[in-house]
Amino acid sequence: MRIKAKFKKGVTTVKVMAKHAMLSYQEAEKKKVPVNFITHVVAKVGDELVYEVTTSQFLSKNPYLKFAFKGENKGKEVSITWTDLSGKTKTDSKKIK
Repeated sequence: MRIKAKFKKGVTTVKVMAKHAMLSYQEAEKKKVPVNFITHVVAKVGDELVYEVTTSQFLSKNPYLKFAFKGENKGKEVSITWTDLSGKTKTDSKKIK
């Protein structure tokens, strides 16, 4: 995962590019491989949940997410976790600049 997190004027903006094939039902059927795409994304700063989304097969390969939240978070670490249809999870974190 590639993560960028910046704090400016009371708002933290986070940009995330998750590396994942995101195989929809149609693509998987054509390639004769199992269906697999990211189904859930969670972002936390410390123990505080700042972003949560349930996704579907309609995101592109290596999806790009951007979100923002309020609060004094400069110097803290934002942690992003995604879970895919097969149950695999990936977690990465980045210090907020």
